[in-house]
Amino acid sequence: MKCVSEFSYDEFSLFHENLGEWNLEVPVPPVRRFFVAVDGLRELSGLQWGDGEPVMVLVHGGAQNAHTYDTVALALQRPLIALDLPGHGHSDASPYGASAVAGHARDVERAIEQLTTPPRALVGMSLGGLVSLVVANSRPDLVSSLTLVDITPGVNAEKAKHITNFVNGPASFDDFDALLARTIEHNPTRTVSSLRRGILHNAIRRDDGTWVWRHQQHPKSDLAAPDMGNLWEKLGELSMPVTLLRAMAAGSVVNDDDEQEFRRRCPHATVVHVQGAGHSIQGDQPLVMAELLDQYAT
Repeated sequence: MKCVSEFSYDEFSLFHENLGEWNLEVPVPPVRRFFVAVDGLRELSGLQWGDGEPVMVLVHGGAQNAHTYDTVALALQRPLIALDLPGHGHSDASPYGASAVAGHARDVERAIEQLTTPPRALVGMSLGGLVSLVVANSRPDLVSSLTLVDITPGVNAEKAKHITNFVNGPASFDDFDALLARTIEHNPTRTVSSLRRGILHNAIRRDDGTWVWRHQQHPKSDLAAPDMGNLWEKLGELSMPVTLLRAMAAGSVVNDDDEQEFRRRCPHATVVHVQGAGHSIQGDQPLVMAELLDQYAT
């Protein structure tokens, strides 16, 4: 494996790895990084795939970034936007911290207004799913359909502790190999090359040689986050098409009770069980996810 010290990181140079890993024989569409102002000088960043009018907006989970959807975007071959949430990826931090659902929703709304001709399909995974739910409820004019990826309002700290234990690990790592080793331990079913690629997209090397996750480089906020309200009630108020992609392998944070309540609160919603996928369906089964988005995210 190539030593990271010998690797000149270019975020657009690794798509061939995604294609090879999943035996995808498709062209790599034009991809560009953008920055859009959402609050004064504060900006959200992300990736715009394709040259046409974006038909879909993808929002990642906590501690992730827009590149988590690379293989999905390659498989879809549709013009779309993949956002970096505030404090993640290349986006500026939120004044309310990295997990402020309602605050993030306001930023995502402003980004959608500027980057697309709404309404557009909105897809959100985990934290990004809760953010997307708030967006769909507060600004239904922006959202033609909502797809939630392995998340419901019933997910709590206990159900997600295996994820937060990893995310809230060491504040920094002595070298790249230490960071890679911890990531492999947490993701034993993934290929080493895919995990290495994910780290290069989601971590930075500091001047002293240590490594830190991008979402951990910002100082913690002491400001009280805006109230996100009762998300079950917000779900029940939605009138656009709603889909839940529920992961069925180890690592999912959605259980049968969550699904039952989801169906009760939103009777018109579609629930799809994705076999062979843990919490990160886009990482475990990206081609299946792309097929499902082609079907439901319209």
